[in-house]
Amino acid sequence: MNQRLLILTFHGIGSPSRSFWPREEAYWVERRFFEAVLDDIQGKSDRLVTFDDGNFSDFDTALPALRARGMTAHFYVVSGLIGQRGFLSETEVRALHAAGMIIGNHGKLHRSWRGLTERDLEEELVEARDRLEHIISDKIRFAACPNGSYDRRVLKRLRACGYERVYTSDKGWTRGDSWLQARNSVLASDDLADVRRILGSSPFSGQGLLRICKRAIKRYR
Repeated sequence: MNQRLLILTFHGIGSPSRSFWPREEAYWVERRFFEAVLDDIQGKSDRLVTFDDGNFSDFDTALPALRARGMTAHFYVVSGLIGQRGFLSETEVRALHAAGMIIGNHGKLHRSWRGLTERDLEEELVEARDRLEHIISDKIRFAACPNGSYDRRVLKRLRACGYERVYTSDKGWTRGDSWLQARNSVLASDDLADVRRILGSSPFSGQGLLRICKRAIKRYR
């Protein structure tokens, strides 16, 4: 697959059943807005929806909305938060997988991977993946970088760990066959017009080319 792809990322939907992390409220969107975005992109092969963190709303809200529209999505789960209040349980992670959703690794403790020790990276990239694989009895092939944080060292470790695809928060379009794929976070401050601007953006605009340059710098720093 080498078509251009635009990926939208959601974090939480509706009202959380736990306290927000610092500044996290900026990443929680209203249910009606979320469903309107799904209606806008339904049936379009050059769009992908992903979810980060493993919030309970992934199961309670996102899954029914996706199934009602015949859509699938990727869910990047923080393994160390499974079973905690407001997050997915093991049973719910298995239910997402059984429904045809992709389960991916978002680390163990939701900490930025850049700057971690080798031991901490082992926890985030290997031990977290091992737990998810045990839960779903299937291979975890993809990972998403918490806080969009990575550098050359992190990417090297991800490759060595055998991840088939890695997702960032770098914004803009990506190629469907790229190992490293940029995503666009949907924010609480956004409306449908904002999302449509993202979806209608050109990968060859001035802003798009600037993003490509920034990604290159992050890869090789």
